[in-house]
Amino acid sequence: MFHFELLHQDTSTSARLGRVVTAHGAFDTPAFMAVGTRGTVKGVTPDMLRAAGCQIILGNTYHLMLRPGSQIVRDLGGLQRFSGWHGPMLTDSGGFQVYSLSDLTRFTPDGVEFRSHVDGRMIHLGPRESMQVQINLGADIAMAFDDCPPADCPAERLAASLERTIRWAEISRREHDRLNIDRQQALFGIVQGGTDADERRRCAAALVKMDFDGYALGGLAVGEGHQRMVQTIDCTAPVLPAGKPRYLMGVGYPADILEAVKRGVDMFDCVLPTRNGRNGVAFTMRGVLRLRNAQYTASSLPVEDGCDCICCRGFSRGYLRHLFTVGEMLGPILLSVHNLRFFQRWMLYIRDAIRDNRLSGLSAPEQVDSDVPELAGE
Repeated sequence: MFHFELLHQDTSTSARLGRVVTAHGAFDTPAFMAVGTRGTVKGVTPDMLRAAGCQIILGNTYHLMLRPGSQIVRDLGGLQRFSGWHGPMLTDSGGFQVYSLSDLTRFTPDGVEFRSHVDGRMIHLGPRESMQVQINLGADIAMAFDDCPPADCPAERLAASLERTIRWAEISRREHDRLNIDRQQALFGIVQGGTDADERRRCAAALVKMDFDGYALGGLAVGEGHQRMVQTIDCTAPVLPAGKPRYLMGVGYPADILEAVKRGVDMFDCVLPTRNGRNGVAFTMRGVLRLRNAQYTASSLPVEDGCDCICCRGFSRGYLRHLFTVGEMLGPILLSVHNLRFFQRWMLYIRDAIRDNRLSGLSAPEQVDSDVPELAGE
């Protein structure tokens, strides 16, 4: 079922316009995926996601295997039926969460052992377990299990990470082929290597030989900074197959997305829209608004003129500030919906610019406070 259609190549950059077809529908690329880590995008219903323009969302192996358990999700019809989102879905392998959320992580030859952040029990997770969990969850795209090293880690740690990532990718490929009986689920490999160009290319070359359905760039957006991220994409994207999707994991800000698209990246995900929305921060094409600030108390303006989301069509900045001030849940919901719509609108602008061969002239909105230079007392 899974295939990638390359529809147009921008004439002045390496940007591509495409379409990914899955068993649960298709989505346009470049694409931004809303993050529904535990089987839900926080505070937002599937109908709201669709109205915001979302075409594919992300779930997470680590969290869903801990609660409620992947077998329960499978018994209840798979992640789409379980969550009420019936469109395309991607599941992360759980590797990043093991290292970022868990205590006592210990590497073994075939995975890692860690103490659950939920109840403290010891759990083993490796490529075989990750593939079984992702088959149980039933998302359209699964990710190979990898070792995500921290930014600026020692050379020894980076070398060990690459050895594990390549070995675990081989196991993931074989195990997924064995379990994916109906061939409904695609599998992407994850290229690691920190910001070392040679290591990135070495990892990419090894994974390309395994013939994954798509390829992700992992281990970025972990503190390396914008310029080093761009340099890493520059050296990695060109060695990945042109006929398969390229996915930059955990990114991010509009400027990061734009620069990655120019270098041939097709897919993105990040928690920014909903995490910032829950904290009173709105993305707009003119910059960010911090709606808890007192200057918005009596503002009758929408969050963003020209935005067609339900938040901007029906509610004022003053009302939103009131909701956040008194702790009403409607404030975070509305602002999350607006931010999700902002990112989908941004992807629409990018896709239109690629189609018209004018992406090189497109500028990202600066994500600085759009109305005031300082927010003293925020």
